[in-house]
Amino acid sequence: MNIIKFLDEFTTDNLVNKKSSRRDMFSTFGSLGKKAAMAAVPFGLASMPSKVFAQDSGNAAVDALQLALTLEYLEDEFYQLALDCTSLPDGRPRVIYEQIAKHEAAHVDFLMAGLEGAGVEPVAKPEFDFTAGGMFDPFRQNGADKETAYAQLLALAQAFEDTGVRAYKGQATNLQGTPFLTAALQIHSVEARHASEIRRLRGLKGWITGNERGAGMPEATQAVYNGEENVTQGGVDVTTLGDEGPFTFESSTEAYDEPITGDTAVAIASLFIKS
Repeated sequence: MNIIKFLDEFTTDNLVNKKSSRRDMFSTFGSLGKKAAMAAVPFGLASMPSKVFAQDSGNAAVDALQLALTLEYLEDEFYQLALDCTSLPDGRPRVIYEQIAKHEAAHVDFLMAGLEGAGVEPVAKPEFDFTAGGMFDPFRQNGADKETAYAQLLALAQAFEDTGVRAYKGQATNLQGTPFLTAALQIHSVEARHASEIRRLRGLKGWITGNERGAGMPEATQAVYNGEENVTQGGVDVTTLGDEGPFTFESSTEAYDEPITGDTAVAIASLFIKS
């Protein structure tokens, strides 16, 4: 299968490619409450010293979108820097990163247009530190050898994509009843495609088993995977379903992406936020 076509099939179903119509689309943002949206304060950088942002605008949907935008800022800059560094090999890795970079840039553009169309000031782009205080050197800025840097480039991409998948799912409830719900779930699907491709580049299965972060993933990324071992869906332990054990623990956890809270997503992203 053509990888570019595969990824593009789920590129938010043309939503992000119709710039001229976005503002019109989000003129229907009234279901959030225009007055409330106008009064909303972008979720804050006030708690920056602890690197944990508060979602406290008073409007859950606005907070969800601001969180999504922050995560997309992070991914967008990461892939742009990856394409400009010497760590990324030519061939399939570069082709995949180029395509994902286009998607992430479009997601940023899309979310900013949506918020502005609703009369809400988009949260400012943070300053990122992809070394996480010196733990990583994916862009070889501190002398890492090319093989190590590339491994870290893939590991960080996997962590960011897996976080994005779970974060979008976790914010779905906050977006119910708004025009953003469908778009957010479409972006969720795109992020899942990204995650699968990155995992395959790392020689892994395209999905998560239990709370396993996968071979070669730094222990610091375990927070991304905690909770993925859940086997209860809709109040039912799915491992008890079927005959002759078709719903094993492994297959049951592989079948679902588990949501994470906004606080968890922010805590993970904050490892890479400098200011």
